[in-house]
Amino acid sequence: MSILDQIYEKAKQNPQRVAFPEAENEKMMQAAYETGKDGYIIPILVGDAKKLKDLSEERGYDSSVFRFVDIQEEEYKNKLIGMYVAQPGRFLKEKALARRMQDPLYYAMVMQAVEEAEVTFAGIDNTTGDVLLAGQMIIGMQPGISTISSIGLCDIPGFEGSEGSLLAVGDSAVCTNPNAEQLASIAISACDTVKALLDWEPRCAMVSYSTLGSGQGELIDKVVEAVKIAKEQRPDLAIDGEFQFDAAISPAVAAKKVGRESKVAGKANVVIWPDLNVGNVAVKLIQQFGHANAYGPMLQGFNKVVCDCSRGAPVSEIKGNIVISAVRAAGMQ
Repeated sequence: MSILDQIYEKAKQNPQRVAFPEAENEKMMQAAYETGKDGYIIPILVGDAKKLKDLSEERGYDSSVFRFVDIQEEEYKNKLIGMYVAQPGRFLKEKALARRMQDPLYYAMVMQAVEEAEVTFAGIDNTTGDVLLAGQMIIGMQPGISTISSIGLCDIPGFEGSEGSLLAVGDSAVCTNPNAEQLASIAISACDTVKALLDWEPRCAMVSYSTLGSGQGELIDKVVEAVKIAKEQRPDLAIDGEFQFDAAISPAVAAKKVGRESKVAGKANVVIWPDLNVGNVAVKLIQQFGHANAYGPMLQGFNKVVCDCSRGAPVSEIKGNIVISAVRAAGMQ
């Protein structure tokens, strides 16, 4: 059984409630329906309940698979508001929260914050910025984490890495030009995410255009400093670099380029890009030329699982992202 098959099996054993604030979107509704019908999740469609139910039936779906939540229904909305503002540390008051809950995205996240759902899944109609802002305002940040970032899971046909065809990569979607401290935070979060989701022992390579001083410049200095910070903050994690990408994932290349002992070189299962230019281009290259499925981005740093899927993702990838998000949520409980 492959790792992805194992993730699907985990999801089926403990289905989580996933709120979909963009369920009118045809791809999103299809992905919610198929993952719900197959028993991987409990899908909650948030918005205009009558319209959503009519759409589901028009599209040939069994509407009994879904739970419909109408954002205009006052009794349930007031219950959610009361539960939310009663939580310690919440700065939004009733009226301000009620205004924001006119947007299904914010409504879904309030449901999640008060444990009426385990995951909010969006990103088709809302931008990444929309999802991040709502997540920071409603869900909040994990203690000790200051940087919102993302990780993706690439399933690359023909790739024979330390975890078979799978490679975790980040950040490819959120943090534009992280400084050394932010880059270290991204690496630490990525290791924790991978360990919780996949039961891997993370081997995290921080990559650049240099391997252990083969090049020079401030772009490399940032990565070197990030490795140092990450090791100081989490000595329990195998984080190493700076490595060129091939030295990170190829044992043969690592044997030539890395002249010291390393738990990571040549066998990395997590790769951390130095900035978003590199990360975004690299993932697109992996998808286009490697014909890979790229699951994610999985957002990191929030108190609960918030997912911002790619607007161009096919239904197959969206379904994978939904199931991965559900398993992550179960692992955080």
